[in-house]
Amino acid sequence: MKIVLASSSPRRLSLLSEAGFEFDVQYPDVNEDRLANELPDKYVCRLAESKARAVSNGNSLTIGADTVVVLGGEFLTKPGSEDEAKTILEKLSGKPHMVYTGVSVVCSGCGRVHTDYDSTKVQFNVLTEQDILQYIKTGEPMDKAGAYGIQGMGSFLVRQYDGELDTVIGLPRKLLRKLLEEHRKCLNKA
Repeated sequence: MKIVLASSSPRRLSLLSEAGFEFDVQYPDVNEDRLANELPDKYVCRLAESKARAVSNGNSLTIGADTVVVLGGEFLTKPGSEDEAKTILEKLSGKPHMVYTGVSVVCSGCGRVHTDYDSTKVQFNVLTEQDILQYIKTGEPMDKAGAYGIQGMGSFLVRQYDGELDTVIGLPRKLLRKLLEEHRKCLNKA
């Protein structure tokens, strides 16, 4: 049984490769709008499952994931412009926030779906306007929830974190292994 990653994220691809998995990649096309009053954990789980279901077919286990940064109840998704990235980073400067990543595994063979999430608390350093503008010039903030990449050049933004680094990057591998264990019978049929 083949494994499929339903994601266009190079970070998720890298984390899954580093974990020793062989897999195909397909790009899901799903509406990522938040539902009214949807909590962060429900939001990332719904999107992770939607992404996995969108590309699930044949005899495969499909992995979907989604990440959101939450500051005081405000969802900070991917910025749509450099100005939006600047606004997001100004909001995060010096403050703690939560990062939620949902993961879903869909088995096209048996139809079973297992979905869960992990969260990590992140504390930002106090940032100057120059720090923010220089970081935006790198282009790194533009395709990331919360407008930063903790694993890349954006590591200087973060003072500390409490939880799994993989959750902040976008694919909590401990959680993924747990979900794949639920599908062990399917994997053994391969």
